[in-house]
Amino acid sequence: MDPQIAIEIARQSVFLVLLLAAPVLVVGVIVGIVVGVLQAVTQIQDQTVMFVTKLVAAVVIISICAPWFVEHYSGFSRDLIQQIPSTVFDKANH
Repeated sequence: MDPQIAIEIARQSVFLVLLLAAPVLVVGVIVGIVVGVLQAVTQIQDQTVMFVTKLVAAVVIISICAPWFVEHYSGFSRDLIQQIPSTVFDKANH
């Protein structure tokens, strides 16, 4: 395998991971800020409140975005598998 192909696949993989993780991370940050402000206002300093609300928000956003996650991941996998013959045969011809 050509090193450039491996680098391109790694770059695409990292981009896909960042793309798929972004919704969960953004929602986690927003929920964390909102709950933190509410805890400061109400002076409730229980750590489980923050943890449980972030966990519930993450599960909700994952369940909402699951079709989108699967679509992007399966598209990436399909493209990667379709590149195998051209990569192998290009290398065999040289």
